[in-house]
Amino acid sequence: MTDTEADSGRRRTAPPPWLLSGLRPQPSTPIAWAAVVRASIALAAPLAVGFALDRPAYGALVSMGALSGVIGDTADAYRMRILNIAVPQLFGALGIMLGTLVYGAGWAAVAALSLVGLVSGMMSTIGAVASVSGLLLLLNAVVGAGLPLPNPWWVAPLLLTVGGLFVLTMTLLAWPLRRKLPERVAVAGTYLAVADLLTAAGTDAYEERRQAVTQSLNTSYDLILARRARYHGRSNAGVRLLAQLNVVIPLVEAAPAVHVRRCPLPDEIPAAVRELAAAVEESRTGGAELTLPAPDSPATRAVDGALRHAAVVVHKADPDPYNVDDRLGRPAALGVRIRRTTRDVLLSGASWRYGLRLALCIGLAQALTSLIPVPRSYWVALTVTFVLKPDFGSVFSRAVLRSVGTAAGLVIAAPVLAAVPIGWWDVPVMVVLAALIPALTAKGYAFQTAAITPVILLLSDLLNHQGFHLVWPRFLDSLIGCAIVLVAGYLLWPESWHVRVGHRLADAVTDIADYVACAFEPAGPGDRAERVRARRRIYRDLSVVRSEFQRALTEPPPVGTRAAAWWPLVVAVERIVDATTAARVRVDHGAPEPPAAEVAEAQRQLRELADGIRASEVLIGVHAELRGDEEGVLAPLRREVAAARAIASPQP
Repeated sequence: MTDTEADSGRRRTAPPPWLLSGLRPQPSTPIAWAAVVRASIALAAPLAVGFALDRPAYGALVSMGALSGVIGDTADAYRMRILNIAVPQLFGALGIMLGTLVYGAGWAAVAALSLVGLVSGMMSTIGAVASVSGLLLLLNAVVGAGLPLPNPWWVAPLLLTVGGLFVLTMTLLAWPLRRKLPERVAVAGTYLAVADLLTAAGTDAYEERRQAVTQSLNTSYDLILARRARYHGRSNAGVRLLAQLNVVIPLVEAAPAVHVRRCPLPDEIPAAVRELAAAVEESRTGGAELTLPAPDSPATRAVDGALRHAAVVVHKADPDPYNVDDRLGRPAALGVRIRRTTRDVLLSGASWRYGLRLALCIGLAQALTSLIPVPRSYWVALTVTFVLKPDFGSVFSRAVLRSVGTAAGLVIAAPVLAAVPIGWWDVPVMVVLAALIPALTAKGYAFQTAAITPVILLLSDLLNHQGFHLVWPRFLDSLIGCAIVLVAGYLLWPESWHVRVGHRLADAVTDIADYVACAFEPAGPGDRAERVRARRRIYRDLSVVRSEFQRALTEPPPVGTRAAAWWPLVVAVERIVDATTAARVRVDHGAPEPPAAEVAEAQRQLRELADGIRASEVLIGVHAELRGDEEGVLAPLRREVAAARAIASPQP
């Protein structure tokens, strides 16, 4: 056998790349030691109390509630952590109550859990907190319908809620000392990202830095606006942080103009931005006036003006709260947002499709466990619940990784269940097992599954006393649950195995065409604010496209290979937004307005590009000639549009 044939054989027997990417630990992920300690105490302490009171089942239920809180505690800002832990606990309590009421009810349990699955799936399409709430609603309903829980019916919901509140209480112990730190750190991080962007302007590293700025802005605005929705007008610190975040936008807008010139900025400018980042993080005021090099072009004048204005706002102690320009708009009243969200979910085809898909899989799983006399349990439906979540990545990959993670978790759980009798020894064991959850969750889905599986098995053993005999049936249950998801939740739904990047990217291109028109309309009151809002919406949409692209890459062929073909076009569309912003900045700082005909031609080409992306999944390049002044402000934009048209166009 030749070396070439041997290499070919090894490639054929090696695991596929999409599987290896899921099994490979996420690099450079630090362990959150505070979360590790909190998880150990939150899950082990209730067990100790339960054994002390001779109520081990009660202690197990409190620990289950604490486990939900530990899994849901993923936010940085404390106010968002309250929402992420407290709100889902209420839905979890409702779920366990519904599950308890249909325990052992046969077809009634199948119908009830299918309906809960429909509601849970539709909730999951609303947002992060609603997604976790929907997860716990269904998760606890499955547990309540599959395990014998203490009577009366209200005991289990109460104990699970106590466990969640215990985690919340421990989380909030550091609030008096650190309650403003996450928001400040996020805003300071945005300034540092902008400094890196200005350093990279004119170099090949610019694209990567711009993506980092987009992600940092999204994170900072989410944190600040979540806080502001409740406390706006009464928190000077929040108003000041919002003002400091808003004034970094002109710097971001000026960066593309500098990059187009391919002339690096002096080192003093990124250094000044980094100094502002330190001032934001330390909440310093009254800094000295900036000493910057004299600008020599419209682009550098834009950077100079934006940087000096940012320095004034950063160092000002009490900005006028009524003069803060909220780039994303003031949040509506809570009642208005609830009605609007409910209407959007009920009228959304995607929401109904996902809800029905989850309901079908849960119904099949519950029918198997409720009606067929085989030693199966709630674990089948539990597997379906964990795997079929839209915000956890590829369904296919999760099903495979769930099987691998469960097998690893059972390897950990088997000796524990075999050697450790029910009693006080469960407490130190839980201290160790619980610590693994936050330590391994950040490493990937398979690692999280491996950490959670032995914890759930240990808690289940305290309720049904099956011991080591749980291990092999649970592995079979997991395989059955994954098989149900792959067939009824994946293969039967074409949208699961088609690339969805194209249509979302086409919508973004249509919005960019509108943005081009908005950017070069005759200036008027509020026009600039509307341009900034439009630009932020486009970049946020492109972030979603990029996330969908990353999800599709984890799918097996042909979905993953088709998704990879979209990557050059995603980059090209992002460059079009930058070129449009750069042209607008140059006009704002002295360059002549572009002719209306050039603007209209750029719009027409963008709309044709969007129509072409929607019309075909096959990327076929065509030559698009956009005429105009090669020295004009729209010259870079025309080049970027022509490049994008060369990558993708409707099939002739």
